[in-house]
Amino acid sequence: MARSLKKGPYVDEKLLKKIKGKKPSDETTIKTWARNSTITPEMIGFTFGVHNGKEHIPVQVSENMVGHKLGEFSPTTKFVRHGGKMQKELDQRKKG
Repeated sequence: MARSLKKGPYVDEKLLKKIKGKKPSDETTIKTWARNSTITPEMIGFTFGVHNGKEHIPVQVSENMVGHKLGEFSPTTKFVRHGGKMQKELDQRKKG
């Protein structure tokens, strides 16, 4: 469910403090655990290390990401593959 317009987008205060003293041209990665923070126009050009539960995944923020959450660009699960008879047949075709 969307956040109320009168409240505005949620952005973690600590994250804003980390951005305040830096410039987007810096090559440093800003580590964060705030996956629920909304990306604002001030964040464009920065690289964030968004935590996925195991490691920090680098996310380069661009203009078309504004309005989305940071967690959307850092997947928490890794898809391996589906198993079963059908998958074995597909694997054999690739090898042969």
